[in-house]
Amino acid sequence: MKLKSKIIPLAGAIALMFAGATYAQESSVTIGHVGPISGPNAHMGKDNENGARMAIEELNQKGFTVGGKKIKLDLQAEDDASDPKQATAVATKLVDAKVAAVIGHLNSGTTIPASKIYSDAGIPQISPSATNPKYTQQGFKTAFRVVANDAQLGSVLGKYAVKNLKGKNIAVIDDRTAYGQGVAEEFAKGAKAAGATIVSKQYTNDKATDFNAILTSIKSKKPDVIFFGGMDAVGGPMLRQMKQLGIDAKFMGGDGICTGSLASLAGDGLRDDQVVCAEAGGVPEAGKKAMEDFKVSYKKRFGIDVVYNAAYAYDATMVVAEAMKKANSTVPAKFLPEIAKTHYKGITGMIAFDAKGDIKDGSLTLYTYKAGIRTLLEVVK
Repeated sequence: MKLKSKIIPLAGAIALMFAGATYAQESSVTIGHVGPISGPNAHMGKDNENGARMAIEELNQKGFTVGGKKIKLDLQAEDDASDPKQATAVATKLVDAKVAAVIGHLNSGTTIPASKIYSDAGIPQISPSATNPKYTQQGFKTAFRVVANDAQLGSVLGKYAVKNLKGKNIAVIDDRTAYGQGVAEEFAKGAKAAGATIVSKQYTNDKATDFNAILTSIKSKKPDVIFFGGMDAVGGPMLRQMKQLGIDAKFMGGDGICTGSLASLAGDGLRDDQVVCAEAGGVPEAGKKAMEDFKVSYKKRFGIDVVYNAAYAYDATMVVAEAMKKANSTVPAKFLPEIAKTHYKGITGMIAFDAKGDIKDGSLTLYTYKAGIRTLLEVVK
């Protein structure tokens, strides 16, 4: 009898131990984030990661519950180095880790190949910054974005180049990435439709530092405007070399160059009002206080200013959390339909998706630079 009395409590303890382990596993949910944390775009990738991290920390602090049960959210952050091969490798890693959703990737060239892997696994993916239209044209029910795409952005910039900057002869350069090439093509379409002539099309790559050959060729065409499809790490040095060559043309680009870092990257190559760029997204007057409050909280948490799309990564994470709550489930197959039906008032504005996963009525913000500081021109739709 004594033997039995010792065995029964031990067995009960073991059962409780396993029950506790199961409970812990069920109450912890991991959300993935992917962006470049190494390489020339690392400052942007880390910015997006920080935005997602802020959302998760806030949810945990307030006490996040799904179906009446408290859930602890974890962030698994991965580095794709803006490289498509590395992007698919980390996408597979996140699928194997059974993450509930993915915020990312940053670049269109990494988001698009990774999206099939998430789609095959049934894992929701919300990109806070990938703008190439192809991303949501693949028919994947798992693919969403919280910013306007390049078709809208490029078209707006193309028209602006002609109507506002009085551009007649325009040169176009792209970095051959999915993002750079896509936004440059859409810009060229918009500019031509508005009456401009594309006098030169040139190509570089996303790691280039010497542009003398292509800029010398462009200079001979005497363009009023040069459009660059690519990121600030390339656009900044390009502006420096434009000054060295005496090219006085206006310089335009999409959200890849439209960052707080462009001025330091361009140095004395950045003249007041020379650059006009558009950022996918933007808040109207009514939403400015919420955005400013976010920026203050971000700096307090990380000790640096917002660089790029941190607020969009924050909102994307909140959309996932809201979908889980509405579905009363953290299982991707159950809360995925709720993402598609989202009507979420975020820091960046109202978030709702069309049938493809593109944001409805996406805003665009036009900026220039004065005294090295990015300066708002207008918010358009």
